[in-house]
Amino acid sequence: MSPAIPDYGEIEARLARDGLLARGGFLPDGAGDRDLPRLAGDRPTAAIVMVGNAGPDMWESFARSQEHNERQPHALDRWSRRVLSRAARELGAEARFPFEGPPYLPFLAWAKRAEAVFTSPLGMLIHPDYGLWHAYRGALLFADAPSGLPHKAERAHPCESCRGRPCLSACPVDAFDGAERGAVKPADYDVAACKGHIGAPEGRACLSQGCAARRACPVGPAWRYEPAQAEWHMRAFLGASGSRARMAGS
Repeated sequence: MSPAIPDYGEIEARLARDGLLARGGFLPDGAGDRDLPRLAGDRPTAAIVMVGNAGPDMWESFARSQEHNERQPHALDRWSRRVLSRAARELGAEARFPFEGPPYLPFLAWAKRAEAVFTSPLGMLIHPDYGLWHAYRGALLFADAPSGLPHKAERAHPCESCRGRPCLSACPVDAFDGAERGAVKPADYDVAACKGHIGAPEGRACLSQGCAARRACPVGPAWRYEPAQAEWHMRAFLGASGSRARMAGS
């Protein structure tokens, strides 16, 4: 017997057991969603609930896991797949992940449909409450829409009222140089310069505390990652290459 379709509150409670957050969702709206993934049995997707993290809760769960302690590559991706696939089975859903591909699913576009997040000058999505201290770990796809799915809140883009945009001048090696200070437009990101600095002795602060540009953002300081979490992400970034060499998903 298939599990009963849960309401949104039940989804939140189940994800919280692994330190994860239900981060809104949306219903497909027709022609614009004809390329959504199909579910088992070739069923259409009726609803998508985004799953992510903010602050330290996810880290506390992950740090106790076998994936973290094995110290093998892509530990957080493997943990995300295990815990979210298990939650999906219990909730009568199917899990999808931003690291599966190519082709990759449009997680950033989905996130913007599900909740009030915006593209920051650093290129990462910024949340009005969490600031830059959040990420998306996957999505739950349902064949029947859960009840209580929240409507996307109307919130102001926090960067539009930010005076001076300190994130753009905080990087010690100007890895985000070339951004337009007068408009919210993502800067060009010099990955090589960033990695070179983090891997050098003078980059110890960025390695142990997290990206200086990210830390300079005045939004969401209460959600800032603790040092162990920040350093783990930065070391994973140093070891990444190609499409994985990005800080937006940490």
